[in-house]
Amino acid sequence: MPGSLVGGRVLNNLSEAAVHPPAIRTEHLSKRYGSLLALDDLDLTVDAGEVFGFLGPNGAGKSTTIRLLLGLARPTAGQAWIFGTAAADVATAHQRLAYVPADVTLWPQLTGAEILELLGATGPGVDVAYRDELVDRFALDLSKPGRAYSTGNRQKVALIAAFATRAPLLVLDEPTAGLDPLMEREFRRAVNEARDTGSTVFLSSHQLAEVEAVCDRVGILRAGRLVEVATIPELRRLHRTEVLVRFAGPVPELTGVAGIDGVQVDGAALRFTLTGPPGPALRALAGADLTTLTMREPTLEEIFLDYYGEGSR
Repeated sequence: MPGSLVGGRVLNNLSEAAVHPPAIRTEHLSKRYGSLLALDDLDLTVDAGEVFGFLGPNGAGKSTTIRLLLGLARPTAGQAWIFGTAAADVATAHQRLAYVPADVTLWPQLTGAEILELLGATGPGVDVAYRDELVDRFALDLSKPGRAYSTGNRQKVALIAAFATRAPLLVLDEPTAGLDPLMEREFRRAVNEARDTGSTVFLSSHQLAEVEAVCDRVGILRAGRLVEVATIPELRRLHRTEVLVRFAGPVPELTGVAGIDGVQVDGAALRFTLTGPPGPALRALAGADLTTLTMREPTLEEIFLDYYGEGSR
């Protein structure tokens, strides 16, 4: 039987491809609540070992997607798999994942230490030494009862419990809510450590700087539909770069140069936006007497707002 070409290698469809399935795969995944189509025909693949950012505002369908991946809701159409296991098979799929919800609720009477022990006993396993290290790094007081924890400390408990499982898949829904900047830095460090040990991280977030800092790829969800999946550098190449050039001599004529738009001349300074490869623009500028050339790539936030029609194009 012929194989398929994946990443430059020929895989036997019945052997290696089956042994190494993606961490998450969905086909035509849809969810309707009455007249509301919350998720519309989602086709998504998240490779094992990558950190994948899932972006979208409230109501875009992110939480619905996560509920379907966790088997907490039944799809109206389509399917989802976790490492090749149907997401609907919760008992099997959850042996290989850990989940941090957006709103963490703890047992009010149990101390932090008791909660971590309970979660460690009921989850896919726990690396006790790493858990103890994370408790120190996140500066969590384990002697307090759950009812005494602030929002940020409840989030710390859930994050420590999840990372300490060393689970092959971590599903994190708005995981840094309530964390201060120092703890956000520890979170990013823990995500990188999870990637380094081979875990997959599926990160749903509004924190665009966070996604930009840790993710390998991002998916942008809009009104229940996936509108883009790309690496962050690829996303930036799809959008315009701002260029500022200053000259000691005459300002060159750039009309009609491929990729250049929005040219503005201000004395010896020239501003324009650049889309696509910079070669034609650089060739047009090569004969001029340049003194400075500055290029500013769009941030992930600007790209994100572009997809929602709220940014300047």
